[in-house]
Amino acid sequence: MALLPVSEAKSRLLNRAKPIETLETVPLGEANGRVLATGLAARLTQPPFHASAMDGYALNAADAPAIGTELTVIGSAAAGYAFEGALGQGETVRIFTGAPLPEGADSILIQEDAEKLEGDRIRTRFEVVKGRHVRPRGQDFSEGEIVLPAGTVLDFSHLTVAAAMNHPELPVYRRPRVAVLATGDELLPPGETPGSAQIIASNTFGIAALVRDNAGEVLDLGIVRDRQADIAAAIERARNEKVDVLVTLGGASVGDHDLVQSTLKAAGMELDFWRIAMRPGKPLMVGALGDMQVLGLPGNPVASLVTGMLFLEPLLRKLARLPERQREVQGVTAKTLGPNDQRQDYLRARLSRDRDGNLVAEAFEKQDSSMMKIFAHSDGLIVRPAHASELPAGAPCPVLLLRP
Repeated sequence: MALLPVSEAKSRLLNRAKPIETLETVPLGEANGRVLATGLAARLTQPPFHASAMDGYALNAADAPAIGTELTVIGSAAAGYAFEGALGQGETVRIFTGAPLPEGADSILIQEDAEKLEGDRIRTRFEVVKGRHVRPRGQDFSEGEIVLPAGTVLDFSHLTVAAAMNHPELPVYRRPRVAVLATGDELLPPGETPGSAQIIASNTFGIAALVRDNAGEVLDLGIVRDRQADIAAAIERARNEKVDVLVTLGGASVGDHDLVQSTLKAAGMELDFWRIAMRPGKPLMVGALGDMQVLGLPGNPVASLVTGMLFLEPLLRKLARLPERQREVQGVTAKTLGPNDQRQDYLRARLSRDRDGNLVAEAFEKQDSSMMKIFAHSDGLIVRPAHASELPAGAPCPVLLLRP
């Protein structure tokens, strides 16, 4: 099988993915980042009454036709405490922000524009304009109005208005469920003491974080030894849990000890492709096992993270109905980059700004796919297309941001 270009591989992966249709209801406090499944209608009108927008005096504008008009204060109103009664001619009510306007009032004279006189009297020191400093009933939204349409990706502003509309729970689409399976006799979990031929498993934690960052829920299948029966049992568990995506880490190639692909095929997986023209990350497997998508990532940690970002992230976002994350920006190279072969390169790089504001990408000298420290210290990945010619220092280049 020939190496598949990155763009074609991504298209084939996403074309077969279908957004999740299942709905669920979650408490308002747990809905941040979720996708609203149905249009959300207001259960009440906001404000529910004509309300004062300022501290001052509620009055009928017709009773204060000129500056210097004197009025009698007959009571007060505060937020949560309405004045029970109606204004007569020449009367006003002391009012505070958020309080309902009393019957007969249509305007607010702010307190700075009122002169207190002896007894319960005030004098206007500024022109009274009808309707000024009044929040009309329903100014924000009305009962039955669809304020948030289906498909809204809920954030702090949406949750605020949903609460104001009196919704304690929200209908959202279910999150994608992702099973993560690490394989290899050489792997031990963090905290263990490795033997002379063993290493600590790290990929699971980075991939699981990537899943959660893109609205997914993680089922950690743990570390499975290189035995077909053990791998098959883990695959069966993923199927029983009805996950949307099974992500395998390592073992997807066709070497003597790479049993993941053959075990998945024996379980009924329909293999689409498994080799990509990219570096790092050539051995990337894509297939389907019934309704479960299968994504086999390379065992090398950096290759696993790069392919996870390029393929798993957009897959999850499509399943979750989220917009694709735009990571690519334009930069310039800090130094000359040599010509490229048939594989598209993703070079770990530090990013900075020059005096003109250009984003400058400086590739690390070493790019081995096992070197996690360099990845952790990188800000972005310089993209070098297949068969690209030498790129001189200062030349434009696309960069994928690893972090905002």
